[in-house]
Amino acid sequence: MAAAEKHDVFQAIADPTRRQVLRLLSEKERPISEITSHFSVSRTAIAKHLHILSEAKLVSGRKVGREKLYRLQPEPLEELHEWLSYYERFWSNKLSILKHIAEKEN
Repeated sequence: MAAAEKHDVFQAIADPTRRQVLRLLSEKERPISEITSHFSVSRTAIAKHLHILSEAKLVSGRKVGREKLYRLQPEPLEELHEWLSYYERFWSNKLSILKHIAEKEN
């Protein structure tokens, strides 16, 4: 990936570690040391994940003393929600059919 290329929301959430970081940050702001304590990967690896999440504008950081606190910026997730909501009709349809079949057999 070229250095000038930014990560989008879809790329950012593709990784399970980044999804877990987002879940942690949905609870409260956290410094990188606290985020890292939840994973079995290095601080450097978490910093890279935070960088990708920052490029996608899903997290932001602010300096507080010597630490940088990261927090969730959920607004870009709206794009994902809109994309997924289009496909919900397929899931709803399949569930309706399943319900109909289940009720028919009883």
